[in-house]
Amino acid sequence: MSATVQTRPPRPSGRERSEYGRQSETCPVCATAELIAGKWTILVLRDLAGGSRRFCELERSLTGISPRTLSLRLRALEEHDIVERRTRAETAPRVDYSLTAKGRALIPVIEDMRRFGRDWLGTGGTQAA
Repeated sequence: MSATVQTRPPRPSGRERSEYGRQSETCPVCATAELIAGKWTILVLRDLAGGSRRFCELERSLTGISPRTLSLRLRALEEHDIVERRTRAETAPRVDYSLTAKGRALIPVIEDMRRFGRDWLGTGGTQAA
């Protein structure tokens, strides 16, 4: 009996990684993938697609994400004008996060990913985008 050994594909060399970086500058698919591919990023976008959320609501929804990671993802999305942060002057200051027009333009991408996962990967998640 021989055991099947699975090996990982080789990691890209520095040159190949820089080629990918150059591609993301000229290829819209690569640039979009680079923007949303960070761990948790697409899930943050999925949750914000449902409307404005407070930090604690996002944290509760994204089981397993650390507050630091959530904060970093939100900040990065803000820098790319995908997410807007609003501070409301109330007795206890309240911060809400919502998608900008640019962020809302990503909702069909998320919906297509959900449809692909359901139809082709056998995942039946029901969370709405």
